[in-house]
Amino acid sequence: MAAQRLHAIAQGAAVVGAIGAVALTLYAGRENGLRFLMVLMAGWVFAPYFGFALASRFTSRWPARSRIALDIAVIVIAIGSLVIYARAALGPGQIKRATPYVAVPIVSWIVLVTAIAIGAVLSRRTSDR
Repeated sequence: MAAQRLHAIAQGAAVVGAIGAVALTLYAGRENGLRFLMVLMAGWVFAPYFGFALASRFTSRWPARSRIALDIAVIVIAIGSLVIYARAALGPGQIKRATPYVAVPIVSWIVLVTAIAIGAVLSRRTSDR
């Protein structure tokens, strides 16, 4: 029951994170005249959330306890990315705005893949019993 509640929270965090990440990306690049680049950047920051959606679908047959790592990872990714993107888009000064939008999705993918690997190992151990 708790694992199902965590999964529901993770799904909500993924939706909020994806919408917020794309919105902050577009806001940060609003003065950029390169529309195609902005579409690419929005897709880039959205990609980890899409990855979670795919992983969630493929891991739906895993025991609920095995999906916990994936659910926690997406909650951490959503909160962390929104904080970093908000600071970059809304923060004071002229920081290098593109850096967080390039680096955070890479780190998010690493966290996501690690969580999937942990879940796969836990799923195998559960099915071996």
